[in-house]
Amino acid sequence: MNLETLLSTPLAAAFEAVAGEPVDPAVRASQHADFQSGAALAVARKLGRAPRETAAEVAARAGLAGLAEVEISGPGFLNLTVADEVLVSLLAEPDAPPPITAERVLIDYSGPNVAKELHVGHLRSTIIGDALARLFSWAGHDVVRVNHLGDWGTQFGMLIEHLADLGGPTSEFSLGDLTDFYRQARVKFDSDDDFRTRARLRVVALQGGDEPSRAMWRRLVEQSERLFVADYERLGITLGRDDFAGESSYQDQLGSVVDELRARGLLVESEGALCAFPAGFTGRDGEPLPLIVRKSDGGFGYAATDLAALRHRVVEVKADRLLYVVGAPQSMHFRMVFAVGRDAGWLTGPATAEHVSFGSILGPDGKMLKTRSGDTIRLSDLLDEADTRATSPEVGIGAIKYADLSSDRRSDYVFDWDRMLAATGNTGPYLQYAVARIRSVLRKASIELGAITLGDPAERRLALTVLGFEPAVAAALECREPHRLAVHLHEVAVAFSAFYERCPILASPSRLALTARTGETLRLGLDLLGLPVPEAM
Repeated sequence: MNLETLLSTPLAAAFEAVAGEPVDPAVRASQHADFQSGAALAVARKLGRAPRETAAEVAARAGLAGLAEVEISGPGFLNLTVADEVLVSLLAEPDAPPPITAERVLIDYSGPNVAKELHVGHLRSTIIGDALARLFSWAGHDVVRVNHLGDWGTQFGMLIEHLADLGGPTSEFSLGDLTDFYRQARVKFDSDDDFRTRARLRVVALQGGDEPSRAMWRRLVEQSERLFVADYERLGITLGRDDFAGESSYQDQLGSVVDELRARGLLVESEGALCAFPAGFTGRDGEPLPLIVRKSDGGFGYAATDLAALRHRVVEVKADRLLYVVGAPQSMHFRMVFAVGRDAGWLTGPATAEHVSFGSILGPDGKMLKTRSGDTIRLSDLLDEADTRATSPEVGIGAIKYADLSSDRRSDYVFDWDRMLAATGNTGPYLQYAVARIRSVLRKASIELGAITLGDPAERRLALTVLGFEPAVAAALECREPHRLAVHLHEVAVAFSAFYERCPILASPSRLALTARTGETLRLGLDLLGLPVPEAM
């Protein structure tokens, strides 16, 4: 049981007894006291009683003797100072996940395109999604990672036809090679009528199962996946080959999706296309907004693929919760897809779907982060620069990931190397250094760890901060906001720094034990965020 639960449970019962109905005790951390509750003021107003009198009755009923000293302050605040013995007892227990009802949670993140390099635009989905996958797994959920790969569509006819002109992919190639091939194919497609015709016929052949076309396509997919995984490993991302689920895997399901939606009366023909019009979605002109499921030429767009994927994930994978970690501009699209999924009966009962949106990465000029020439920055180039600027690859990777995860995912953030790599402030290197310092202290110790006692205010403050780990994880899970854990870890590192500066450690078995306990929390928290921890800095 965490500290807040330990105190809020008897407080909730006391407030309920006084008010005659359930009341949120509003227990929260406070810089001025260990915990503070202002709920007595609201209860007093409702009952028409004096707030301090109400607070006194709640304190008497709460039965917090042995847990905390209670002081009534101001107009009726309850200030709780937790007993040292309680803090020490809780510190003796390892960090544990918050209590949950286990679910199968499918997390869709990263989502690059075959034959194109990972770039800075993939960074936030990849980092945020992976942190959520780690958090939900540690909490005890059955997590299914899905990398929704863009591996199908008309562009592959163009690329495969160009590769055929070159004699086919006869050797290993890099994603940089493929990017060049794609640019060359685009130039030919736009300028050469014969090539354009052949490329379109190649799409038909590919989708019709032509084996030479399929063989070249499979080669593109396999090579791209291998290179994606290499970048993921370098970035410390847990996605692997088994997690890829390309758009192509749903192609044989698109017809049945249309049939099922038609049977439920959810599709309407509009200018030759089959569209769903979920309730509540209108355009600027006030007219109902369509979700195009089948285009007028009989082809399928990505809305159909997303609907097929949603149905598969609920019906076949049997996921209880779907999390789509995709940029904010896709918000309307996913809201409409989920609405159609509910109308179709796929998202019913326990199954839910959520768009975990995020903002953009900006350059120092406040615009989308790009190279000086205006090109999109390749992920490999970004990681190379991190290696060059940082003291080690671990520090560079930690700086990039923490800069993302310490920000509210919904907000844009500015990519600033100097700030990200700073050894002070709310940065990845600052947290990594705190762990490295703890390891150094423990290596130097010549005495055994002892029982923790809390005599100095800095010791007590550190203990209280460390014990906020479980609520921080719970908040990160509940809101799908990894920054809530990141912010807490920074608070732990700050509290440890104050403790380190104020309290001599090496001669104290108690302080060594508190130092070790702090290190355990920081290491676990950084691992849950996917940040590496160097042995020394």
